[in-house]
Amino acid sequence: MIWSCQFAGSSGEFVAGDEDTVPRFITMLSMLTTSASSVLDRIEESTSERIPFSVEFFPARTDEALEKLWASVRMFEQWGACFASMTYGAGGSNRDRMVDITARMRRETSLLPLAHLTAVNHSRVELEQVLQAFVDNDIHNVLALRGDPPGDPLGVWRKHPEGVEFASELVEIIREKGGVEIGVAAFPNGHFRAPTLDADTQFTLQKLRAGASFAVTQIFFEADAYLRLRDRLVEADKEIGSRPLIPSIMPITSLKSAHRMVQLSGSRLPRSVEQRLDKAAGSGPEENVQAVSDLGIQMSLEICERLIAEGVPALHFDTLNKVFPIADVLRGLGIISDAELEIAKNTR
Repeated sequence: MIWSCQFAGSSGEFVAGDEDTVPRFITMLSMLTTSASSVLDRIEESTSERIPFSVEFFPARTDEALEKLWASVRMFEQWGACFASMTYGAGGSNRDRMVDITARMRRETSLLPLAHLTAVNHSRVELEQVLQAFVDNDIHNVLALRGDPPGDPLGVWRKHPEGVEFASELVEIIREKGGVEIGVAAFPNGHFRAPTLDADTQFTLQKLRAGASFAVTQIFFEADAYLRLRDRLVEADKEIGSRPLIPSIMPITSLKSAHRMVQLSGSRLPRSVEQRLDKAAGSGPEENVQAVSDLGIQMSLEICERLIAEGVPALHFDTLNKVFPIADVLRGLGIISDAELEIAKNTR
């Protein structure tokens, strides 16, 4: 038997009698009426006994891509994601599209949007205008980022003549605006532009001291990288460094894409991870993509289980606007049921 339901702009199918699905349906209803309007409140007020989770999307560039994005948004909404971040786009090129999609998410779903804002190619006046557009659309959670140079993430970063040099300055602008909860980025293995890990730790603390209430990490592939970062922050400043640090997870789906991703971020795959992936990829002329993807899901599960045991506040998944393979990880963690996973597979 299938329940069909429509409420507050949200729609979905729930399997009657499923012990996992029905409580999550109640959780969704509570999200629609909750007073929680900040990321940390949503995490704190999560009614599920399981670890809270959130998802990240990027602005779709075509109507077809937007339709696929929206299908993913609806699926993760049904599964009880407590918030969803929306990236800004290189150099702010997707600004208007990003604001429109994020505003629609705020209006039509129970997902709380976390809007990215970067300083790239923006004057202070332009940054304040974007902030006002967020507030006008009832978007009150912002991830403040300096951003990457457009066209070459590893290139020389140059501030706008009338803009800001550091993410901490962007945090100050948002704080002065008021009525917005601010998050910032943190780097488990250190940002490649930071001269040392200690310097990188201080840069993160500087952003938190400027007014950020939480940090979201860059994607990483070993749980210990996150735990070492958490320890560095607390050791350097017990009070400020203890603010919530939300880990970002993205399952590897191919060896080629994994190498490309870490190259663009100025980092590298841990040797132990690379060895496991090489073995799965095989020795043929073409990598065994299915085997690599299966291993990527397994490694993400291992990371998540370790982090949950270590008491992380939530898990944040980079979806690339797709339901899979994140759905497989959520099932492995017991966050969604077999029935929900099958529904997702049947709606691909």
